[in-house]
Amino acid sequence: MKIVNVTKSIHGQTILKDVTLTIEPGKITGIIGRNGAGKTTLLRLLVGILKPMTGDVTVEGKSIFRSPEIKEEVVFVPASADALKTYTLKEVQRLYQATYPKFDDKLFNELVNKFGLPRAGKIGSYSKGMTALFALILALSTRAKYILLDEPTDGLDVIIKKQMLQFLIEAVADYEVAIVISSHRLDELEFMADTIVMLQEGEIQQSYSLDTLKASYKKVQVVFPQGFPAFLKSDFTLLQETGKVAIVLLDGDLDKKLAQLKSLNPLFFEELPITLEDLFVAKLGGEVYAD
Repeated sequence: MKIVNVTKSIHGQTILKDVTLTIEPGKITGIIGRNGAGKTTLLRLLVGILKPMTGDVTVEGKSIFRSPEIKEEVVFVPASADALKTYTLKEVQRLYQATYPKFDDKLFNELVNKFGLPRAGKIGSYSKGMTALFALILALSTRAKYILLDEPTDGLDVIIKKQMLQFLIEAVADYEVAIVISSHRLDELEFMADTIVMLQEGEIQQSYSLDTLKASYKKVQVVFPQGFPAFLKSDFTLLQETGKVAIVLLDGDLDKKLAQLKSLNPLFFEELPITLEDLFVAKLGGEVYAD
């Protein structure tokens, strides 16, 4: 799937600006950004719910806007499945059978049984966790090649969340799908994403494999007698400062910056493991879990 030079405005406000991105099959792509960055709008464009002002979205070289039949290869799972709550499991199954020509009844029934979802009653009687699992089961059963998820674990308890994350990882391997996840749960994305896309004010700030992104930075804890030197603050990202103790993020010429810190003879110096949360703060600013 390719997104090429996509721009989208809503009510005169530019939500996405000149976005270009490739979604690779067999991988999990995480989309992160602060509130209003355009994450959900991007997902809706990818599935063809919204149309761009300029640019295009293609699957296997075909535009989803000019070749509607290609939409059967893309399925969108919104943050809320309230639209399904008045239907029974069988009714929703029939709806998806009619909508997606490759809908796999055998897989659907296997997954429903695997997770012990009730077949009687309305979907509205399901717990939030069961509803989220059901929506994901439906998406996989379409046999679409691209599954787009908007905040898939939001509000779920720890046990269901763990099940869903493991399910997603296995799905990529077992069913050879590409999964795109928009989420503010950076710890979860770090656990499973192959690629991270950072959106800032409607533009792609960065798009890297997580390993490559982490290799571009260093995180260190240092202690100076008078606290972190003020003259260094313009060249280093200060993640945390408590008294004389500072945790800083280094980018650019890492060897040079490490040598610069050590040359000032800190009382204590230690490299720390870097996390996706650190990179979010450094690149996008603000609260780590800002949505």
